[in-house]
Amino acid sequence: MGTKADFARTVGDVPDIPFGFSLPGAQPPDPSDPQQMQQFMNQLQQMFAAPGSGPVNWDLARQVAASQLSATGDPAVNMYEHNAVSEALRLADLWLDPVTAMPSGIRDATAWNRNEWVYNTLDVWKKLCDPIAGRMVGAMGDLVPEEARAQLGPMQSMVATLGGALFGGQLGQALGQLAAEVLSAGDIGLPLGPAGTAALVPANIKAYGDGLELPEDQVRLYVALREAAHQRLFQHVPWLRAHVLNAVETYANGITVNREAIEEAMSRVDPQDPESMQAMALEGIFTPEDTPQQKASLARLETALALVEGWVGHVVDSAAGDRLPSVGALGEAFRRRRAAGGPAEQTFAALVGLELRPRRLREAGALWTAVTDARGVQGRDALWDHPDLLPTDDDFADPQKFAQAKLDWDISELDNLGNAPDPSGSPDETDKKDKE
Repeated sequence: MGTKADFARTVGDVPDIPFGFSLPGAQPPDPSDPQQMQQFMNQLQQMFAAPGSGPVNWDLARQVAASQLSATGDPAVNMYEHNAVSEALRLADLWLDPVTAMPSGIRDATAWNRNEWVYNTLDVWKKLCDPIAGRMVGAMGDLVPEEARAQLGPMQSMVATLGGALFGGQLGQALGQLAAEVLSAGDIGLPLGPAGTAALVPANIKAYGDGLELPEDQVRLYVALREAAHQRLFQHVPWLRAHVLNAVETYANGITVNREAIEEAMSRVDPQDPESMQAMALEGIFTPEDTPQQKASLARLETALALVEGWVGHVVDSAAGDRLPSVGALGEAFRRRRAAGGPAEQTFAALVGLELRPRRLREAGALWTAVTDARGVQGRDALWDHPDLLPTDDDFADPQKFAQAKLDWDISELDNLGNAPDPSGSPDETDKKDKE
């Protein structure tokens, strides 16, 4: 049964944690040590007894992320850091009041360590990654020849369990790497944390500030301004959260599984060579479809991310003004950081085929500046009343023209349109309503 051997080899697919099923902080089992192998088999038995639901073993993902963070260092947040974060977020909200029409969106101001960032953002990652992982697990099952499936019988479910564990281990590592870099709950532009919760990650802010050679208190305040601005936007634009997440999901639905890449990766693994197991990864397994529909969904996603990040950057730089000595250097550093993505963001993109970078960030910032100059703060923020009022990708080319143009309708007229699409609904729901 060559097929069974192929799937046995996939157990070694999680880099740096061979087999992927070690308990957090545990060393990989030594095949020559009966006691270690017995412990490993017990872990396998527990995993198959309670594999969880869905295509990803998220319990394993969380454990792998926690294990990785524990190994690399995840200092607890002390009382001084909690107070410093709370004060920075309070001051940030005061500075934002004059430069945006949206009131504070912060109900809870807190500081997280890296593991808390993983724990508190996991629900959104599940929503984004489960559909992609489901296709990978299905593709792994398809690799089993038809004649072998009848012989496997009940063991077919083990294929899905192994696939879910494989993907869970890889995602756990990717999330652990992201957790070591992100500066706040909304750092990558998505509403990942609980609604109304503004959270900073002090350990990462300190490390980032050291790299920039800028004072930690200034970096913390700038991050707090960005986090507070994100909270205002996502709390007071009721359709925005669903709009952005639906844009991500629509694009993700066009990502396909490269079965040849799965087979090629499996063929490189030598069960007797742990290094070959560690070297195997899932990068390149997922590829976006090169279709007009997928290109259009990518454009919608990039425009949505750019508009959010461009607005945040614009109002934050306006709020900081002359108050923050390093605002120029910080603004430029953050634009480059968001446009390029950090190493962990790039790893995540390679793993699931999904890039979360606003490619047109500078153009979006210029557009929001032009709109503010032409219409003022109230007129600029009124564009968030409905998605149809926002600039499109084409408007990025001529910000002044968009800023000066008369709106096609004002929001009061839009409210009276009986066939107006529900801005919080999915594209499929909108199409259905239009037909009805």
